[in-house]
Amino acid sequence: MRIESFPPGDLAPEAPERPRPPRRRRRAVSVLSAGLVVGALLAGIGVITGAAPDVALSARAEQTPQQQVAPDPQAAPDPQAAPEPADPRPTCVSMVEALSPRDRLAQRLMVGVEAADPAGAAKIVRDSHVGGIFLGGNANALLQNKALDAVQEAGNLPVAVAVDDEGGRVQRIDDLDGELPSARAMARKTPEQVRALAEERGRQLAARGVTWDLAPDVDVSDQPATSVIGDRSFSNDPAVVTRYAGAFEEGLRQAGVYGVLKHFPGHGHSSGDSHQGRVSVPPLDQLRQADLKPYTDLLAQLDHDRVGVMVGHLDVPGLTDDLPSSLTPATYTLLRDEYRFDGVVMTDDLGAMKAVSNRFTLPQASLTALAAGADVALSSNVEPVAPILDTLQQALDSGKIAAVDNDRAVERILAAKNLCRR
Repeated sequence: MRIESFPPGDLAPEAPERPRPPRRRRRAVSVLSAGLVVGALLAGIGVITGAAPDVALSARAEQTPQQQVAPDPQAAPDPQAAPEPADPRPTCVSMVEALSPRDRLAQRLMVGVEAADPAGAAKIVRDSHVGGIFLGGNANALLQNKALDAVQEAGNLPVAVAVDDEGGRVQRIDDLDGELPSARAMARKTPEQVRALAEERGRQLAARGVTWDLAPDVDVSDQPATSVIGDRSFSNDPAVVTRYAGAFEEGLRQAGVYGVLKHFPGHGHSSGDSHQGRVSVPPLDQLRQADLKPYTDLLAQLDHDRVGVMVGHLDVPGLTDDLPSSLTPATYTLLRDEYRFDGVVMTDDLGAMKAVSNRFTLPQASLTALAAGADVALSSNVEPVAPILDTLQQALDSGKIAAVDNDRAVERILAAKNLCRR
């Protein structure tokens, strides 16, 4: 299997509460309605989930994704039309209120598990109640024989199961289901062909229990193919990146898999590899001219409950100072306020990438990222979760993590899992 690994400092100061920006809604795009009934009780509340179709818990019933078209606002109402059925899902606010403070924090962690050890992965979920797990490396036992079903059954809520599966050098199920071309190779096809490829790949991932794909890469780059981004980028033309990344994301969504655009604010013209240490990219004003344009276009069109954004570990003149972008509050303010993004924002890997791990322990990095504005702290490391949660609990109790910001982040995460309505 060809695979790329992905995926001491002071604690972060108390972050001021930021106003919640209005949510950007879809214009006229297809929506996935993959609701699956979950027999999970939370403080006496029955929960309905829309995780990927083959992530089975007891008493789940699969539905076929439907393509919906936005109604014409000028059209007269049809008096004979049946009323819209009520959304049976609970509100996200009520679901968050039913969780303990520690379990709310746990929802904000996506932690590495050993894909060769299904029992160990289930134990991590059972003991910590984390919101998500990440499968990296070459092992694939968790992706076979419905092994992820036991992991889902171990959670108090459905778990987001994530992999890096972009194609080319960065894919996870090629040994099981065949190879996916690199982004640069896919850009030689039509956008519709790429959408179809991504939908087929998404169905393969969903059938194995994967619910989140940390893809597509929306970096704008003309780097040599084997460099850190290189052929992971569709093009050095922002318009081409927008078309093809949008097609890839749509295919995943139609298959029932949650996609994540990466690496905000743009890794395509970086000075090096953030797996190896700190790297710089062009100043923010220059990024706006190319690297950030796909975010401008895509985030204006997509349903923010159905797609996430990953923030890279980048030094950006005009945006960051002492810390990389993933740990800098200004990065999240930019994404929330200027790009009006109200979906899940997650970090790149905090545990194995030296741009962060050279300075911070995993608990410190997780706290710094969440206090800065990330919703989800990602780590590929298979490490004890309790020390991370202990650090976050102390920060929540002391106000370093604001309770209102914490609850809003958990609302976004639960909505991204299609467990509730916002």
